[in-house]
Amino acid sequence: MWRQFFLYFRTHSYHTDNCQAKETLQNEDEEDIREAQWIFQPMGSERMEMRKRQMSTTQETPGAAPAQHSTGNRGSNACCFCWCCCCSCSCLTVRNQDEERARRTSHELQAEGIPNCEESPAPTLEEVNAWAQSFDKLMLTPAGRNAFREFLRTEFSEENMLFWMACEELKQESNKSVIEEKARLIYEDYISILSPKEVSLDSRVREVINRNMLEPSQHTFDDAQLQIYTLMHRDSYPRFMNSAIYKDLLRSLSEKSIEA
Repeated sequence: MWRQFFLYFRTHSYHTDNCQAKETLQNEDEEDIREAQWIFQPMGSERMEMRKRQMSTTQETPGAAPAQHSTGNRGSNACCFCWCCCCSCSCLTVRNQDEERARRTSHELQAEGIPNCEESPAPTLEEVNAWAQSFDKLMLTPAGRNAFREFLRTEFSEENMLFWMACEELKQESNKSVIEEKARLIYEDYISILSPKEVSLDSRVREVINRNMLEPSQHTFDDAQLQIYTLMHRDSYPRFMNSAIYKDLLRSLSEKSIEA
């Protein structure tokens, strides 16, 4: 009998403990849920409140954003209406500055324009025919240089002729200060790797120029001038003779000669 009572008591105790454990776990789960709701609810409220403030501020000043966009000055007040990501505003500011710099550079280049050609009388038929005989005869006359320069412009290599002409002008100077100033300008315009009009020279010639620039003279760029002259002779001159510029000029002068 005692054995049966002990078994009944043990079974009843196990059932009671099991029910209490389940109830404890259920209470803990409910408490965790309530705590989570309590934690995340303020965050949502704060976010909604922030958005309400955002909308109210925008409605109060409807013309602020277009005014900033029209002036192109986003950098000063870039984050006034941007609460989500200030990094994007910084990127927009940098991009606007780059675009403004590019537009300014383009405007300056357009204002500078293309340098004027040499003043020369209209070429005769004999002169134009002589250009086909040798490159030296083409480069000997201003009219020949102008026609050849016009062709080089179509091939985006006009800087070769401009450099050669600048070296010829330098050779005619005798004043030391003028020579130094012109040599500096020639270096900056045609030798420097930062110049958009840089001419193509090998490393040996560049080393010679760098040494000569320590004491500039009329012959500082002689080696470079000869190399560019040879380049135009071998590369550009044959194409010029077959170009429409030369053929049209030769045809027009021939027609005028027949009419006369």
